[in-house]
Formats: sequence, C-alpha cells, structure tokens
Amino acid sequence: MNKENELQCYLSVSPNKYGIYLFDTKNLTNLYKEEIILNNDTNYQNHDKLKKFLDDNIFKIEKLSGKFIESIYLVLEDKKIFNLEIGIKKKNYNISVTKEYLENSLVEVKDLFRESYHNQEILHMMINKYFMNGEPYSLFVENLKTDNFGLEINFKSISRNTIYDLNKILENYQIKITKFLDGSYVKANFSKDIELAEMSYKILSGYNQNEVIFVPKNTRKLAFFEKFFQLFS
Repeated sequence: MNKENELQCYLSVSPNKYGIYLFDTKNLTNLYKEEIILNNDTNYQNHDKLKKFLDDNIFKIEKLSGKFIESIYLVLEDKKIFNLEIGIKKKNYNISVTKEYLENSLVEVKDLFRESYHNQEILHMMINKYFMNGEPYSLFVENLKTDNFGLEINFKSISRNTIYDLNKILENYQIKITKFLDGSYVKANFSKDIELAEMSYKILSGYNQNEVIFVPKNTRKLAFFEKFFQLFS
C-alpha cells in the first residue's frame, strides 16, 4: 500500500452526532477528528446542517493531507436500517460441501434478497450459522460429508432513497461515497475504547470472519477464503 492509500476518510452520521475522521491505516490512528453533538435530532440528515459540518471540516482535512478528498466511507446509524434473517436448506448431491458450493449458495441468497427488496441496498451480509448433518456450526467446515446443507444469513440494508440523498450532499464536494456501513453493527463488534474509524476500518478488512465482503467484479479475483469471504457484487 502506498502512502497516499494509507489515509482514509470516514464520515459518521447519526441522530445524536456528526463525526469526520482522517484515518492513518498504517498506524491505526486518527490524524484528524471532529465531532458535534446533535441532541437526538430527528432531522439529522438535514442537508443544511450536514453541509455546514462538511464546510467546516473538508478543507481542513484536505489541507492536512495535502490532497483533495475524492472518496469517503459513510458510517450510518439509523432506525430505518433494515434487518432481515434468511434461512435456506439444500440437498447436497456432492460427496462433501466445498468452498465453491458455499460460494454458490451465498450468491443465491444474495440474489434472493435483491429480488425481494428492490429498493434496499445491502450494507452487510453475515452468516449466523451453518447447518451440516442437522448440526449447527459457527464456522464453515470445508469438505465435511453431509447430505443436507443449510445457512442462516443476516442482512442489514438501507433504502436506496437514503443513499441517493446522502450521495447528493457529498457530490457538492466532488466526493464519492465508497461504502456505507451500519454504525450500530460496527460498534457492536468492539469495546468503546476503540475509535470509530479504526472499528470501521477493521470491519472493512474482514474482522468478522462470517461477514461476506462484496468486491467489484473488475477487481483482481482473490482466493475465496484467503482471509475472509469475498463475494462479487
């Protein structure tokens, strides 16, 4: 990773706080951090309020980093984030369950969600449990002989309208939102003494071994189980 790519920008938007962070991924520390309290504002995605916060901080971060911010990770806390669990059970006609069989099953579940919830954008897709030979497993056991294979999947998603509105705000600064994260999910994985930007970075880096990570189709394909799940969107 070159020095330029070691810096990532995170924006946190929630009913009680705005936060913006310039995060050094090499040293796992914030080079810039600014937060304001909103007192549980029911209109916290108000364009004027969020725009003023960005006006007050974007230039400072760009001056500190020595370059324009072109992309940002948005950590969103919202009661409208949709949570859904989907369970599937399939007959396995192979001798054992392989990584490829699991990958195909995950693609099927993802496509099923997207077909059923057209206006929702997936933020996170986690495997809660695997079922093999009728027994639950917390982690995948490769090449286990089983006649039936099941998955319990948890989806977290947000309305495409919400994504559109937030993208429009950031477009004023020629900034593209690279990825949306569910702030409540991110925080639930760590203790409170870790900074939000570091939590988010670790989640994006595969901290949860059972989270399926979506990568662009044109990205160089990695081994499916190198560190964590990779699923092409």
